[in-house]
Amino acid sequence: MKKKILALGLAAIVGSAQILTVSAAKQDELKNKQAQQAQTSAQLEDAKSAISSLEDKKNAITGEISELDAELVVTIAAVEGLKEEIAEKQAEIEVTEEKLAQAQEDEEEQYQLMKKRIQFLYESGGENGWVTLLLEGKDLSSLLNQAEYTQKLYEYDRECLEEYMDTVQQVSDYSEQLADEKADLEASEAEQEAQQQELEEMLSEKKAVSADYDAQLSEMQQKAAAYRDLINQQNAQIQQLQEEIEAEEAAKAAEEARKAEEAAKAAEEARKAEEARKAAEANKSNSSSSTNKGNSSSGTSNSGSSGTGSGSSGGSSSSTGSATGSEIANYACQFVGNPYVWGGTSLTNGADCSGFIMSVYAHFGYSLPHSSSAMRSCGRGVSYSEAQPGDIICYDGHVAIYIGGGKIVHASNERDGIKISSNAAYRTILAVRRIV
Repeated sequence: MKKKILALGLAAIVGSAQILTVSAAKQDELKNKQAQQAQTSAQLEDAKSAISSLEDKKNAITGEISELDAELVVTIAAVEGLKEEIAEKQAEIEVTEEKLAQAQEDEEEQYQLMKKRIQFLYESGGENGWVTLLLEGKDLSSLLNQAEYTQKLYEYDRECLEEYMDTVQQVSDYSEQLADEKADLEASEAEQEAQQQELEEMLSEKKAVSADYDAQLSEMQQKAAAYRDLINQQNAQIQQLQEEIEAEEAAKAAEEARKAEEAAKAAEEARKAEEARKAAEANKSNSSSSTNKGNSSSGTSNSGSSGTGSGSSGGSSSSTGSATGSEIANYACQFVGNPYVWGGTSLTNGADCSGFIMSVYAHFGYSLPHSSSAMRSCGRGVSYSEAQPGDIICYDGHVAIYIGGGKIVHASNERDGIKISSNAAYRTILAVRRIV
């Protein structure tokens, strides 16, 4: 029997070691996944920072492009205005050149006429001419009149010559002025066109940089989206691993509980077998003693057999019941939802925490005290890590029945009544007592 118990214990240890090995591998994989997720999250933050920086640069260069566009519009308008002014100046120059040509023609014509008059006067008014006039016997009055007339012709020709010379000079000066103004306009036009070309080149460069920012932004946004997808995948993997770990831990707990229950049953069977063996030996010894004494005193024989009945009772609970811990736990759960009544012991009409447990165990033939503090001494103590369904979990002023998986069923309070709580360690556990 002891070998059987030892074999069951070894099997439980081996099974637990296998589960621990699997859980450790899952835990390592979970840590690696979490580290990868942290790295991906950092990369996502870097991508977001890069996107923000690129957006700032894009906004800045967009502003520069807008300014260049406005400046280019002004420059183009200035160039167009200069072109119009140059065209107007050119028209004025052409008109002035026509006037200059006409004045020059008039000058030439007047000059030719003047030369003829001078030649005539010279030919008529030289020394010989005056001598001829005197010899002809003309009177002095006629001579003076002729001389005065000639002098007026000289003066008129001079005035005409000077006037035409002034006109030609003025036309020439105005033509030169227009030419200078046109040259200035053309220089301004060339300068504005150069500025326009420079602005267009700058604008083209800025637009190229802006397009590059757009490309970089698109690339970074794609990376960020990829990082988000990867994080979602990693979250799903982490969630799956956590669920697998929880499932393995639950399986481990269930396996440990099963192995412990089997070991406990085996120990209990061994204990009962040992007690039966000892009882048989005691009976045999008593029978031998009675035979040796003879049949002289039958009253003595009757009194000797009456003292063995009370030897099996000890502690504050009765061990006359028969049930497994799982049966007790399952039976207790049938009364979930029924009321809590302080001092009560009715599983249907109301019970307090110790009255509920007392009545549940009484159904299977076990006698327990109606006191939460007294229950801390019932049965035998085990650690919470060894707790099995049916064990009593003892708190300060409260008791509950452990049903496995970290859960308890208990008569909680007047508001909740008899209920199941998912966390047996919701309060400080003072003791765990095993009755069966």
